[in-house]
Amino acid sequence: MDRVALRGLKARGHHGVFPREREEGQTFIVDLVLSLDTRPAAAADDLTKTVHYGVVAEEVVDVVQGEPVDLIETLAERIAEQCLKHDAVREVEVVVHKPDAPITVPFDDVTITITRSRV
Repeated sequence: MDRVALRGLKARGHHGVFPREREEGQTFIVDLVLSLDTRPAAAADDLTKTVHYGVVAEEVVDVVQGEPVDLIETLAERIAEQCLKHDAVREVEVVVHKPDAPITVPFDDVTITITRSRV
């Protein structure tokens, strides 16, 4: 399997279990690794035979900016489901970063990483 990676997609969302997170929102950062066979696209030099990562990026931002959820686990699952709607994508790894999570001790980042594939 070949991989197309998108790193550092940023969007503001209103996800979290606390009222302040829902009201004020915060920045979420998403990293993706899309697994697919790029040989048909490379042989034909044809975008329609691969995944359009610009479109995927826009869709992921829409998910983050969309309907609020309590957990970043749920957000990651929704992002994975969206990515797998693209025919060429066979598997996706999603990392959701929540660098402004409401934690009372110093920290750099909170992440969830999931991998989903076509059944």
